[in-house]
Amino acid sequence: MTEKKRARPDDYFKDWKEREALAEDILPMVGKLYRKNNVKTYIYGTTLVNQSALQVMKAHRAVRQVEENELSEFETYPVIKILSELDLGTAHIDVGRLAVRYEESARSKGVGLEEYVREQVAELIGSDAKPIDRPRDVVLYGFGRIGRLMARLLIEKTGGGDTLRLRAIVVRRGGAPNDLVKRASLLRRDSVHGAFQGTIRVDEDAESFVANGNEIKVIYASSPDQVDYTQYGIDDAIVVDNTGIWKDTKGLSMHLACKGVSKVILTAPSKGSDIKNIVYGVNSNLIEDNDTIISAASCTTNAIVPPLKAMDDKFGIVSGHVETVHAYTNDQNLIDNYHAASRRGRSAPLNMVLTETGAAKAVAKVLPQLQGKLTGNAIRVPTPNVSMAILNLRLSRETTREEVNDYMRYVALHSALRRQIDYTNSPEVVSTDMVGSRHACIFDAGATIVNGSNVVLYLWYDNEFGYSCQVFRVLEQMAGVHYQVYPREV
Repeated sequence: MTEKKRARPDDYFKDWKEREALAEDILPMVGKLYRKNNVKTYIYGTTLVNQSALQVMKAHRAVRQVEENELSEFETYPVIKILSELDLGTAHIDVGRLAVRYEESARSKGVGLEEYVREQVAELIGSDAKPIDRPRDVVLYGFGRIGRLMARLLIEKTGGGDTLRLRAIVVRRGGAPNDLVKRASLLRRDSVHGAFQGTIRVDEDAESFVANGNEIKVIYASSPDQVDYTQYGIDDAIVVDNTGIWKDTKGLSMHLACKGVSKVILTAPSKGSDIKNIVYGVNSNLIEDNDTIISAASCTTNAIVPPLKAMDDKFGIVSGHVETVHAYTNDQNLIDNYHAASRRGRSAPLNMVLTETGAAKAVAKVLPQLQGKLTGNAIRVPTPNVSMAILNLRLSRETTREEVNDYMRYVALHSALRRQIDYTNSPEVVSTDMVGSRHACIFDAGATIVNGSNVVLYLWYDNEFGYSCQVFRVLEQMAGVHYQVYPREV
């Protein structure tokens, strides 16, 4: 993005109100594109669908924080207006990048904006191609932290209902007479991630609840092999196992033995070498049509693998240590009590707990070139969500803080890893600022330390929602969902 400074407005309030009015006018056009054409619009990766006018304005402002340049509603509004008047096929369109590319290149050549936008999406005009041949059923096996966030994502991204459809959740019967109401309530309200964006209605007679029009059956079972999904009208489903109980082929194959199930995704690292551990964006190209069981690895592995790949590609990693400062999790105790694992029996809200992590070893399953080069450890800390990974790396050559930060900003903005790595250069951010991040990690440029070939990098990650977004991406690919993405890479 070339350097461009907007002139200081004579009246900041008037300028704000003009941009606010444009943001309000953008919303119905974004809604029309999404609901009529299944076109999802973005500003540099931030979705505009189901957002408020203020959120749209913040998405524009956020571009300046990472691009070190301005992007305003005056530039994106006409792009969205042109798109909304076209008969477009299903796609994901980053209108922020379209607007910037027009300003950087086409405008100076005398090309009109409408001509440019039409040219950029020419193959999409009049297209009836779908991201998948028919809707795919999805079942969530387990409805804990990751299960409920996966439900929120699946409901949010239902669109016209022609891609992934959440059809059921499978849980153990809790014992309370109002079990169904309690399950729905946990989806409706969340102490960390806030209220569910929409409406939820419980249908106790049908043993289901309806979330934003999606009827979700609640199936009670204590083992994966106890369910016949075809009895619920579910077929060829992908089961997302969020329990973490079954991690090997033998255990997860119990899902495949059920009628109506064809594939399984594990939201934890797998045991054994016969299950692919996938970090979306890094080795997701390994997913094949005939794969029936896939592991989406761990939240920490998803957080550290993309920046490790980026650093290894650019500088070469000789060796390193990964230290994770991790939010406490449900397997720890609220107060001191027996726990099979060392130290984890001590009160999670009151202690920093030194523990082990397999994330460093797990890296080699995704990036074989780093086999034996990394060590790792973890500290559980008294926060409920958002963790940090500290990468202490020795590189194959000397570098500078400026080179590392500039490179990682480029990776976060323009590379194939931009959905996995976000970038912040604010000196004031803390962990709660990262709640709700849809990236696998957020690179903190202000904390980078470089001494010759020794580099220390700090990565925030929402170990719940950011990880769930990565799982969702694996789910889409395993289901064969493929969106046309614009603008095309240059």
